Amino acid sequence: MINISHKFNTLRFARAEGILNAPAAVIERVKANTVPKGDVLATARSAGIQAAKRTSDWIVFCHPIPLDWVDLTFELHDTQIRVTAEVETVWKTGVEMEAITAINAALLNMFDMLKPLTDELSFGDIRVVKKKGGKSQYTDQFDTPISAAVLVISDSTFAGTRQDKSGVIIREFLEKQPVEVKFYEILPDDAPKISQRLIELVDQEQIQLIFTTGGTGLGPKDVTPEAMQPVIDKEVPGIAEAIRKHGTDRTPYAMLSRGICGLRGQSLIINLPGSSRGATESLHALFPGLLHAYPMMWGGGHSKG
Repeated sequence: MINISHKFNTLRFARAEGILNAPAAVIERVKANTVPKGDVLATARSAGIQAAKRTSDWIVFCHPIPLDWVDLTFELHDTQIRVTAEVETVWKTGVEMEAITAINAALLNMFDMLKPLTDELSFGDIRVVKKKGGKSQYTDQFDTPISAAVLVISDSTFAGTRQDKSGVIIREFLEKQPVEVKFYEILPDDAPKISQRLIELVDQEQIQLIFTTGGTGLGPKDVTPEAMQPVIDKEVPGIAEAIRKHGTDRTPYAMLSRGICGLRGQSLIINLPGSSRGATESLHALFPGLLHAYPMMWGGGHSKG
């Protein structure tokens, strides 16, 4: 299986379709509910729902998913029955395979129930016709990359006695986003110096996105939130909440982070944990949805719905 533990939950939806071909006389018996084996459509619907819930038993790399809704509907035509399956969940991965599995199960059961009536049965054209959810739904495009800076806050790293890992991870992660990292710097745990550099990066360098890493805990030298507080014009608490929620789902220690997030002008400043694992998890919690902040600040609102 593919490791999806770093992903966050989103509303996932998929719709799939398939077609059963049969002689007109057989279709009429389905309509009239006179098939010897019973109610074809009711049985196919039940089979499809059951199969969707058991998809991971059949598809090797599918994860077991707690489905919130599955339903199947049927359109009867002269020599065809079109089957539609819809599946919905709030989870880390998509449900298109569950929708396709539901279609296959419904068609197989219909075929089994109708084969005593005719040899002229076939089914196919099984396909996903719609899916929603996941990171791709929350990705914004930019004509010019968002300018960014990464500040590593650590006395020991500044002194050269400790190698930076978190800052490197953040920089490498951002290089895969529509973001250009223009500054990567190491600062001591010194509140005035941190505040001053943040102001310079926004006001003079026009940096739009700044990540700090380190100095957000309960230690006597952890002063990053205090350094940032007088710099920002307003907090954006939902970002810090998302970081802590995502982290706490993985380790209870994440609740001890005091990191804050906020705006100075139209520049976003975000405190990340100092640990490499904490920084990585935080980035996965934020992207790509975080970048929607910029169209909003530029007056675009929630145009993506």
